Amino acid sequence: MFLLSVVFVFQFEESSFRGQSQLRDLHEDLTPFLHVNGDHAFPLATNSKGQVLMAASTYGSGRIVVFGHEAYLNTFPNVEGSEKDLIAFMKSGGGVLLGGQAWWWASQHPKDNVLLQFMGNKVSGVAGIHFTEHHREAECVSVQAHIPHSWRTIKLRKDFTDDLGFLLQGVSEFDISGGTFSEALVHGSLSFPIVANANGQAVIAGGYYGEGRIVVVSHEGALGNKNLARFWNNVVQWLDQGRLGVVGVEATNGFDILNESGLNCQKTGFKSGLSVFVRTAYGEDHIPQIQEFVAEGGGLLLGGHAWYWAQSRPGQNYLAEFPGNKLLNPMGLTLLSAIVEGGVFKAPDPSTAIKDNYHFRHVLYRFARHVTDNKDITAHEEKYLKKLGGDCASYLQLTDDSCCSHMQLQVMFTDMLKKTGIPQVSETCVVKSPKDHLLLSLCTEAYKKCPDPEELLKHLIKDNPLLPAVYNHTIKLNVSTAEGEEWISTGLYLSPGMKSHLSMPKEIIEKGWRVQIGCQTDKLYANELKRAPCVCESFPVTSEMVLVHNLWGGLLYIIAPPKTQVMGAEVIVQVGVPVPYYKSGETSLSDWSRLRTAPSPWAELEFENIILTVPSEVIRTLERPDELAALWDKMLRAIADLAAIPHKFKRKERFVCEVQISHGWMHAGYPIMAHKAPAAEMVSVKHATTQGLWGSIHELGHNQQRGCWEFPPHTTEATCNLWSVYVHDTVLKLPREKGHEQMQAGRRKSRAENYAKNGRKLSEWDMWTALETYMQLQDKFGWDAHKKVFAAYHTMSGFPGDRDRKMNLYAVTFSEIVGMDLSGFFKAWGWPIEGDTEKKLSNLPAWTDHPMAQYN
Repeated sequence: MFLLSVVFVFQFEESSFRGQSQLRDLHEDLTPFLHVNGDHAFPLATNSKGQVLMAASTYGSGRIVVFGHEAYLNTFPNVEGSEKDLIAFMKSGGGVLLGGQAWWWASQHPKDNVLLQFMGNKVSGVAGIHFTEHHREAECVSVQAHIPHSWRTIKLRKDFTDDLGFLLQGVSEFDISGGTFSEALVHGSLSFPIVANANGQAVIAGGYYGEGRIVVVSHEGALGNKNLARFWNNVVQWLDQGRLGVVGVEATNGFDILNESGLNCQKTGFKSGLSVFVRTAYGEDHIPQIQEFVAEGGGLLLGGHAWYWAQSRPGQNYLAEFPGNKLLNPMGLTLLSAIVEGGVFKAPDPSTAIKDNYHFRHVLYRFARHVTDNKDITAHEEKYLKKLGGDCASYLQLTDDSCCSHMQLQVMFTDMLKKTGIPQVSETCVVKSPKDHLLLSLCTEAYKKCPDPEELLKHLIKDNPLLPAVYNHTIKLNVSTAEGEEWISTGLYLSPGMKSHLSMPKEIIEKGWRVQIGCQTDKLYANELKRAPCVCESFPVTSEMVLVHNLWGGLLYIIAPPKTQVMGAEVIVQVGVPVPYYKSGETSLSDWSRLRTAPSPWAELEFENIILTVPSEVIRTLERPDELAALWDKMLRAIADLAAIPHKFKRKERFVCEVQISHGWMHAGYPIMAHKAPAAEMVSVKHATTQGLWGSIHELGHNQQRGCWEFPPHTTEATCNLWSVYVHDTVLKLPREKGHEQMQAGRRKSRAENYAKNGRKLSEWDMWTALETYMQLQDKFGWDAHKKVFAAYHTMSGFPGDRDRKMNLYAVTFSEIVGMDLSGFFKAWGWPIEGDTEKKLSNLPAWTDHPMAQYN
């Protein structure tokens, strides 16, 4: 039998259930339970297993309360046929009180979809509450004064085998070669992966939202892929749910293929009357209306990637702000910035895919049971733990703190971290296991979201001594930024978990300024960790008082946005730990003798054009930072000379030396990141002037490279070394072979000779071999020729984009600068010199006795 009760209530007060201490299932044998999935839905009562017996939600302007059994109500009218009227009533502000159970109906309709076809779900489903066929023994449960957020309710309740079977009919593989996809994070309990690579990264996924369905492919180009024609036919049929309605296609590159589905396809934007809507993930329009359309039964096919949007908007939270994610996030799907290369993917077996594929919530639930209940996890699940940690961090950045689903997971994360703590990762305590990787990735975001972070902190950081602090410290802002943002050092450090308020001047509020804790901006993906993967945190300046804190602590910075001028404004930091901080022209030697003993574990030395951030231990014995400053000033001016730019840099370079970086021994950028080991060498005048600083100048050279005269990948690690050679030649006065062993005369000669003997192939012209080309030019024409060439490029525009034409332009430019036809020299190095280039240079005397001529 089936009984369903409905009561129309125009106003539902939260106090309705106050004062009731127990809820007794009136059916003595079993307790049906509900599935809570929507962003606005939340449980009112749960049993001892965390299963939901009563729930509430909002939809439109109205509200709904759902009971998992009609026996909780006293009236039993049947609402079959009035579903649309009820939804409209609720949307316009009405209140609905609904009771029922689906287990008996499901037993009588074994082939039907309970989520979509059970009549009660046609009403409550739009608000994110579903009756399920699941039940267990009856029990008395307490009605709590607060929302019962049990993380155990996140366990999957839907078997998607039938859905996958329908979608994959006649499909054996997915040929999506040539595209660069985003990873799709499948985080909703009613969402599922459809196509994923061997690492569990999904590129096509689907799911239920309210009474509707969604499929997302993480590159819009795949919508027009003829290799997937059968699959897209299945998709639109699945989304249409048998209505044979209108398929509105805004993503025009997929129209021809979708039109073959047999459904009525129309090229149109979003409008009323559609059964299925197809669009890209880049549109900002109609997002609430499309979500409502799906919730009430519509189908949505979305194509697009998030990686380019994220890369082109640094500092923005693409997880929440990318248009596609604004639409997808409530539906349990999110496009990540992680890139998945296209290829040929084997279609999964529907009967085993749910068990075999990576699903965020399933693996997370299994891991939580492993941690809190000592349940075993399979090898299949364990291989995904490292990935799970990163996905947890992403998930916590995309959700609304008020969302029930978020709260459930936050409770889970807090429970796990309190029970297990985290590995006290360091240079001597290296993290290797997938479990520890997960905990380190998870704890950073979980700490930020935790309602009681101080309570959680003691479970996470075991060695956190109380350091002496200063109060109401004033920082003057004298900023004139160019194209890039700029870090302003405060000379203060915050210990792990230490909170501080910053008082902000009105002229920088809501202007793109940020406060940052931590200098280690690299995110780590290594198998072995010597620190947490992400330890840097930033906070937007949106009010006169900004509260900041970071689980890992770190140096405190004010971040100025590009193209900003602020002079004389003041920021007051409530509390912070003093840093060994030296600034040329401001810090006296007597001040430094005191400051170098400051308790912060990090120190900063700010000179004319560069700031060195190093572990404090390497500067404790540094008595003359002024002498070090003078040397670095000379080196940076020499770098400017070779680059043909003013001695005063538009933005000071930054070096950060730490225990572990994202790749290499050092890598360029802002800041330049380096391992901890070179730090002592960088603050030693003696070392620099006797042993050289090849690696450091190499990275500074990277920051001077320009695409107009660079030929990647050949010269990526070559032309940056011009600055290393120049600084060692002109400032450090060291023999070239002292700077680097690869600059020994014998090695240089053998490289050129071997390159010529091997056929002068550009595929082999890279790094030291490519550098030799430029060094032969320097040997003949001196450093001034290189300076004049770089200067000439500053005055040019309209540069060619392809490698060959760029190489011809460089050959012409260098030849004209030195007044000699160098085309023969460059051809001897295998450069693709064109006839027009040779003709253009034919009026100049040819360089016939160049070093490569001997190998002809």
